[in-house]
Amino acid sequence: MGSWIGGHRSRSKNGGNMRQLRLTAARVAGRGMLLAESSTCPVHLDACRPPLAGEEGCSKVEGMGDKAIISEILEASHLTDTYGQLTAKNLLTTLKKKEEKEGSSVRYEGLDEDRDEGRTDFGSIGEGVDRDVAGFTVDQAVDRLGFGKFQVKLSLLTGFAWMADAMEMMILSILSPALHCEWWITSFDEAMITTVVFCGMMLSSTMWGNICDKYGRKTGLVLCSLLTFVFGSMSALAPTFHWLLILRGLTGFGIGGVPQSVTLYAEFLPSVQRAKCVVLIESFWAIGAVFESLLALLIMEALGWRWLLAISSLPLLIFSLCCVWLPESPRYDVARGRPDLAYATLQRVASENGVQLPPGKLIDSSSVDDNRRGRVADLFIPELRRTTLLLWFIWCTNAFSYYGVVLFTTELFQSSDACHGGSGVHTEASCPLECHILTRDDYMDLLWTTLSEFPGLLITAGVIEWVGRKRTMAMEFGVFSFFIFLQFFCLNRKFVTAFIFIARAFISGAFQAAYVYTPEVYPTTLRAIGLGAASGFARLGAIVTPFVAQVASETSLYIPIAIYGTAGLFGVIAALLLPIETKGRGMTDTHH
Repeated sequence: MGSWIGGHRSRSKNGGNMRQLRLTAARVAGRGMLLAESSTCPVHLDACRPPLAGEEGCSKVEGMGDKAIISEILEASHLTDTYGQLTAKNLLTTLKKKEEKEGSSVRYEGLDEDRDEGRTDFGSIGEGVDRDVAGFTVDQAVDRLGFGKFQVKLSLLTGFAWMADAMEMMILSILSPALHCEWWITSFDEAMITTVVFCGMMLSSTMWGNICDKYGRKTGLVLCSLLTFVFGSMSALAPTFHWLLILRGLTGFGIGGVPQSVTLYAEFLPSVQRAKCVVLIESFWAIGAVFESLLALLIMEALGWRWLLAISSLPLLIFSLCCVWLPESPRYDVARGRPDLAYATLQRVASENGVQLPPGKLIDSSSVDDNRRGRVADLFIPELRRTTLLLWFIWCTNAFSYYGVVLFTTELFQSSDACHGGSGVHTEASCPLECHILTRDDYMDLLWTTLSEFPGLLITAGVIEWVGRKRTMAMEFGVFSFFIFLQFFCLNRKFVTAFIFIARAFISGAFQAAYVYTPEVYPTTLRAIGLGAASGFARLGAIVTPFVAQVASETSLYIPIAIYGTAGLFGVIAALLLPIETKGRGMTDTHH
């Protein structure tokens, strides 16, 4: 128990042993009694002086004094932690000032050496007294909460956003042939329909990331989904081709913020399950793509492309309305200096999951000023520069290859080249704008190739925690490249469809692995802007790819095959050069 009071410190001076006076204060039973230890007894404040000549000091009452000290300390230990922290610290500070004024040599250990007013050391408290709980971080809280009822709801809501995004993207490969036949547009105009959408996405991706880092993930998601719905539904009313380009470009501007749903989703996931959950949430993208193919199969022949555009925009309206339930990210709240809101959100998650938060208070150790959050320049600090540049290239290559395969599939099915899945019937076109409507068989094959995304997601989810994020991306880029290069051979339609199925499965998986890696590698203060900037470069690849898949293929189908296969090889190299492997790595909160 002596160690609870403070312990002994021995020093030697002039060959003799001397003990340094050590003082620890506690207010016991309402009396201002000072507990002093130098193998001494408790004395009142005015009695703390060296013994006068001839006095024996306190040694005669030492035994009984120790017992009294122990008894009163145990009684005092029942005081609350808050009372103990405030009273002990304040009393010691008051006593120190008083002794300094009176010129006393009494030294209050901990006040002279530890100037940090925010730190109270209760490390010497014995087993009978509860240790002051240091607190917990958001990472520790999220890991403690696990994957429960709340995360299931969040998965469905986030997945709905991805489903809507996929429908808006998938419609691009269906819309161009229909408009070609209705408005007699050229192949260059067809490519522009896709390009303007990705131009809008590229221009807005970084902006949405900045908004999410400064004003909240929820705010950014609601705004971008509403914009996408408004302009997506208005596209169905476009009177001319140029009006359609403008409205589709504005639709793309809104879609640029949808990937931020992954940022919010990842910040609520425990580290052990984060990778698999983010990959599996991408299954909603595949669901959206398949659903759009089914809609096209049912609607295009009967109602036309305008109804398809209108119906395809509805999921984003539903998502916007459901965002009323959506909470703000606790990591974002802590980063902006509002741990009270973060704690309330974590309490809500704990209540829905039926678990308890860790004991103590939420540690606010990473708050960053608004002006220092979400800055693109911070993506190039020395420890992140190489990662940022490589990620931008990987995202660009992913989008270039993925959307290229989606668009190239319809070009193959429309072609007259029997070696690449075409009809094999060569006809002299009456004009260069000859119309080739997608048939029911074309829509069915498009549906089958779209279904390839499901096995791609399952493969990614199965290997990403085994071999890591970097190797998963490299492996999937490699497999994609191999099956694209196989298109150089003369194959019948079944083999062409099968090879496209496999290639699309693996490039889709590589894309999902990048979605896992990017939020993990950046800290909370840069996570949204990092994902937004990478997504912006993905759109750059998507802007270019229609001119390869749709325009260059008119010259020769071998040109897109060679370009996409080579792009996959470059993706392998870039993934392996990434300096950081995030497998098993916790999310960091600040870059400062």
